[in-house]
Amino acid sequence: MPRDYYEILGVPRNATLEEIKSAYRKLAMKYHPDRNPGNKEAEAKFREVQEAYEVLSDEKKRAQYDRYGRVFEHAGAQAGAGTGPFSGYEFRWGPGGATVFGEGLDTEDLFEMIFGSAPGRRGKRTRTRTIWPTGQDIHQEIEVDFLTAARGGIIELTVHRPDTGPTVLRVNIPPGTTDGQTLRLRGQGIEGGDLYLKIRVRPHPYFRREGNDLVVQVPISLQEAVFGGKIDVPGLDEMLSVTVPAGVSSGQRLRIRGHGFPIPGSSQRGDLYVELRIVLPKHLDPESRRLLEEFARRNPYNPRSEMRL
Repeated sequence: MPRDYYEILGVPRNATLEEIKSAYRKLAMKYHPDRNPGNKEAEAKFREVQEAYEVLSDEKKRAQYDRYGRVFEHAGAQAGAGTGPFSGYEFRWGPGGATVFGEGLDTEDLFEMIFGSAPGRRGKRTRTRTIWPTGQDIHQEIEVDFLTAARGGIIELTVHRPDTGPTVLRVNIPPGTTDGQTLRLRGQGIEGGDLYLKIRVRPHPYFRREGNDLVVQVPISLQEAVFGGKIDVPGLDEMLSVTVPAGVSSGQRLRIRGHGFPIPGSSQRGDLYVELRIVLPKHLDPESRRLLEEFARRNPYNPRSEMRL
């Protein structure tokens, strides 16, 4: 019997989002494959924790799960919001189909709701009947790291479907994939439907995206800012050399053409912008301090002189 998602994370059913996140972080760290190499049991528990967190951390999915249980995605999609021809009836998913429950529902009612007419009328009574779903789509959100979205790559994804059970898919992430982009996998839904994957791109420690351009923030020393020189900076695919002109300021950008994001449908790429950030030493010896004081005395200027209200 599948375990309850709340039980998996060890939280009560009324747990807050912060409590769910905290429990997930502890368990993910405990069972992470990198910490348990070759441990199949830990690997299975890690997947179980991931699955539970994916549902309980999403407000909409959690509400559906609280109502329908482990098959909530499909039950919620069929039950709707109380509108349409099946309003007032409950849909419960089982292997291969949905069972409809309703007060006063008889076979002719169901026949008429589906086909528009009934062959005959008999006294009303409570009935159940299985409706076999065909061509139902699945919508799922997945998280992809920044460099995979930029360069493209293959990821493995487990999809839970009532008709086939858990299925592992290898999904191709196209180069230049953007945050919020939706990928369509034909025939990977329920009974021949499609699978729609909404991509969420994880932030990177020092890269960020601006359209098709890539921005990387690079620290430089005071002497490099004053005298200039060549420095190596990271690109998407390799380290690149760039010349820093003498006398640059923090926040100034240098452009390297053609080293940004791949432009979809084109062989071209955006540009890479190197954003310079001057980093001062935390400790100065007495002689260095004296020289800086002498520099300040010889070069008196106020960089804020033009900032007037």
